[in-house]
Amino acid sequence: MKIIAGNSNRPLAEAISAYLSVPLTKASIRRFSDMEVFVEIMENVRGEDVFVVQSTSSPVNDNLMELLITIDALKRGSAKRITAVLPYYGYARQDRKTGGRTPITAKLVANLITSAGADRVLTLDLHAGQIQGFFDIPTDNLIASPTMTPDMEAKFKGQELVMVSPDVGGVVRARQLAKRVHADLAIIDKRRERAGVSEVMNIIGEVEGKTCIMVDDIVDSAGTLCNAAVALKEKGAKAVHAYVVHGVLSGGAVARVAESPMESLVITDSIAATEAVRVSHNIEQLSVAPLIGEAIKRIYEERSISALFK
Repeated sequence: MKIIAGNSNRPLAEAISAYLSVPLTKASIRRFSDMEVFVEIMENVRGEDVFVVQSTSSPVNDNLMELLITIDALKRGSAKRITAVLPYYGYARQDRKTGGRTPITAKLVANLITSAGADRVLTLDLHAGQIQGFFDIPTDNLIASPTMTPDMEAKFKGQELVMVSPDVGGVVRARQLAKRVHADLAIIDKRRERAGVSEVMNIIGEVEGKTCIMVDDIVDSAGTLCNAAVALKEKGAKAVHAYVVHGVLSGGAVARVAESPMESLVITDSIAATEAVRVSHNIEQLSVAPLIGEAIKRIYEERSISALFK
């Protein structure tokens, strides 16, 4: 087995490497003066099972090109099997046509990864499950709930919990976590006037006097979460927390979270933390390195991955 780390999230790649007790393969991924990406694999990979760890997070296009060029370099180096490990799959929110003459970019990215030479994809909490079907190669979509559940149980033991989906689309995820921690379920019905702007309409479910935990797959501008937190407090929630898999947290999101009624926002390290995230008083990170590391081990050993979630 060989593990190669891109530049997008090297701390996570190093943690996965430590979990597996497999050193990272030496590779040079650098830029020419005009910012073209150049990749050179410094070790022999002929006949090897290679895993490329690269989140396509900001800067999305640069990190995507790094991934594609690394896969091409491995293919030309005669690697036996190349697995693209994407803890965060960028462009996943563009998974359908939202109007006339608009792209389905999640499918385009899937085509690019496949055409570059990847034999398999391993990713975490896709924004929409149907994106798995965009690939013509085996694709494993891990879920982060086994990482989040123990943290919830430790922090909120003995409290009356309500798992809250910030929108109708996230109900399945919220219901799954509610079953794991034996919590009630509530749903926030909202209307989005335009991208990045949301308006909370009403809350479906009983939240008064209870500890509310909002769950979602992506927090970007944090507008939805912060508006939802305000609405939950107005409805009498005892406390509001949030667990989100991918902490994109662009623009002024970190400051927005700091000023909101949320007591804590827990994200995973699928995206490398910025300095603002690291120093924030109410944002925490959980590591998904053991989860991804175990999945990589099972792929290498040709064992079941679904057994991880039973």
